Amino acid sequence: MDLSKIDFVDSSGLGALVQLVKHTKDKEGTLQIVSNARVKQTVKLVRLEKFLSLRSTLEEAIEDIKNSHPNKAKTDDQDR
Repeated sequence: MDLSKIDFVDSSGLGALVQLVKHTKDKEGTLQIVSNARVKQTVKLVRLEKFLSLRSTLEEAIEDIKNSHPNKAKTDDQDR
């Protein structure tokens, strides 16, 4: 999820992200969140940085997803 253009997130936004991560994990999925320094600072302030997978760039997030599901990434690449 690319939130790099978002400058502010409040408690409702953080709550929605937490619920989305929980739902994704329940479905055995992976959610990476691309964010900027301000959002990262807010997430760290409320100590959610270990729960929310924050990345600095979209490329970094995609690479982390590929690395967390290496067999799936290989299958997807072969399908192309």
